[in-house]
Amino acid sequence: MSYLWILATLIASAAQTARNAAQSGLTARIGTLGATQVRFLFGLPFAFVFLWLASIGTGEAPPALTIPSLAYTALGAIAQIAATALMLLTMKSRSFAVTTAWLKTEPVMVALLAAATIGDPLTLPTLAAIGVATAGVVILSTKPETTRLMLADLRPAATGLLAGLLFGVAAIGFRGGILNLPEGSFLIRASTILVLSLALQSGILIAYLATFDRKALIASFGVWRTSLLAGFLGAFASQFWFIGFSLTSAANVRTLALIEVIMALAVSAWVFRQPVTTRQKLGIAVIVLGVGLLLSLHP
Repeated sequence: MSYLWILATLIASAAQTARNAAQSGLTARIGTLGATQVRFLFGLPFAFVFLWLASIGTGEAPPALTIPSLAYTALGAIAQIAATALMLLTMKSRSFAVTTAWLKTEPVMVALLAAATIGDPLTLPTLAAIGVATAGVVILSTKPETTRLMLADLRPAATGLLAGLLFGVAAIGFRGGILNLPEGSFLIRASTILVLSLALQSGILIAYLATFDRKALIASFGVWRTSLLAGFLGAFASQFWFIGFSLTSAANVRTLALIEVIMALAVSAWVFRQPVTTRQKLGIAVIVLGVGLLLSLHP
């Protein structure tokens, strides 16, 4: 049982990489927000199926929701919506692998935010780790023929880094939602919060799109086959992320999730036929090193 979170995280990482690949292709067809809502709306029915199977398998009914659980889950749900939209926006101008690498700076961004808002100390080793990861971002953000950071390079870097930060906030919110349920095994807790989060996210995005971008909402049903695949992969990945969050700290889960960078490199090169330069590989390696150093300082 103590190592089950490792298996859950590896499965979630593989499913999320596949989901991101499927979802990225929808952006050009139905817009950023239209592609964002696909993950949640088309994933919700699968989440209900997962909860039903978990209830049958454990013999437990879904636990009653508490105010703290609702609040944490709502925080995670909103942060994940924004993070997903920013991720898809970044993928429009940068490769799948590079975007994924920027997302993996999320622990670095969380450490900086914690220092600025709640006074968490930043030690010299922590600052060194942040410096290493930042150097990796600089390598990714400059073109081989120049050492200058151009405005066109900074914009996707900024959206990618902000997406990473918001995914970190979402992880904290979802783990808080799971831990604040009053009862239940890890599986029924994870499945319950998954349904709650996807229901909140679907409701928010349907209301927004119906009001401001009805065309994108309708278009998502026009590509229902791809949308259904992205929704299933999203719900499947989230189910295992939440299982991981229910078994160990979010830091442990997100550390192991760095394996996504390697998976994304493979998808970028073999599926999308996007060239991965030596410079980009170096930048990705340096980011992973910096994030790994930071997490080793904060187990």
